[in-house]
Amino acid sequence: MAPIILHHYPLSPFAEKVRLILGYKQLSWQSVHIPMYMPKPDVIALTGGHRRTPFMQIGADIYCDSNLIADVLEQIKPTPTLYPEAVKGAARIVAQWADTLVFPVAMAYNFQPAGAAYVLAKWSPEDVKVFVQDRATMRGGAPRMPPADAIGMYKSYLRRLSHMLDQHPFLMGDAPSIADFSAYHPTWYTLRQVPLLADIFKATPNVRDWLERMEKLGHGTHTDLSATQALQIAHDSQPADVSQEPFIDHHGIPLGSQVVITAESFGLEPTAGELVAATRTRYTVRRTDDRAGTVHVHFPRNGFILKKAD
Repeated sequence: MAPIILHHYPLSPFAEKVRLILGYKQLSWQSVHIPMYMPKPDVIALTGGHRRTPFMQIGADIYCDSNLIADVLEQIKPTPTLYPEAVKGAARIVAQWADTLVFPVAMAYNFQPAGAAYVLAKWSPEDVKVFVQDRATMRGGAPRMPPADAIGMYKSYLRRLSHMLDQHPFLMGDAPSIADFSAYHPTWYTLRQVPLLADIFKATPNVRDWLERMEKLGHGTHTDLSATQALQIAHDSQPADVSQEPFIDHHGIPLGSQVVITAESFGLEPTAGELVAATRTRYTVRRTDDRAGTVHVHFPRNGFILKKAD
């Protein structure tokens, strides 16, 4: 198998989720640092438009969204599992809650004026301006939650996590599951990236203990790779054969059609290409780029919208 390549940047919470999964599974991987905000020409060459961080590359296969990445890593190395049999449904539900509800509340708390000033202290005014506009664009112009509302909601969510940790060391039992990794990354940001705001954990000390327990899983073993090298790897590789994958059609769009896939929310840049697979859990489009060559870009069904190209 071609090496696992993670395209990410150090401050990305969702990238931290995947980095910790790589550590839990003790996988070796290659690290490509990408820009925090647009333009991202090397990213777009591989994904075709999707710009959320992180994404994972294996040869000429590009996997978008942290939950799809988690599923692929589970297939590559099933043990230790992210989906313990007794709680696999509940673990996915908690993970979805953490990714979609806890995350935006936590980040609104983290980026209240004092937190934003701390994180962006070394940035130039121009970089700050571009970053703020970039994130507003990713939200589709929707306003960020006011800090006063975020504080109360975040405390409530931390209490719920605390209750889950009353009887065992991890959210769903004695070992980590996908629920832990999804709840970890927004709370990790508070603890490690804006420590001046970490007093919020004083009321839920077992959440802080759990965070430190999770942190010890590490990031596995990785080496650095340039974006140019990653593009060359894609160009010199062939995507995995998906022709025998079962076709699950809910749209009336046949394989071979030109389609557009867009995130349901946050980061709405579309990826266009030829639909070559639509399974129970994911979509795959084939596209060609001068630098990346022919690649397959994979998206989960959950959280993404498939439409026929105009």
